[in-house]
Amino acid sequence: MTFTKDTIIGEVLDHCPEAAPLFLEIGMHCLGCPSARSETIEQACLVHGNDPEVLLNKLNELAAK
Repeated sequence: MTFTKDTIIGEVLDHCPEAAPLFLEIGMHCLGCPSARSETIEQACLVHGNDPEVLLNKLNELAAK
């Protein structure tokens, strides 16, 4: 699976649970909250002041392994 800025955080964690530390590293500590089940990567990055492209590169690199 390739992740995009429109991918829901919960979907990332469902398909690639080992991605959780990448979210935690950039201050997204609420991975189990309801927002994680409805918020896109882009939305979460904007709220937390992160560049979604940087996170997407890391997520897709991890998922490709």
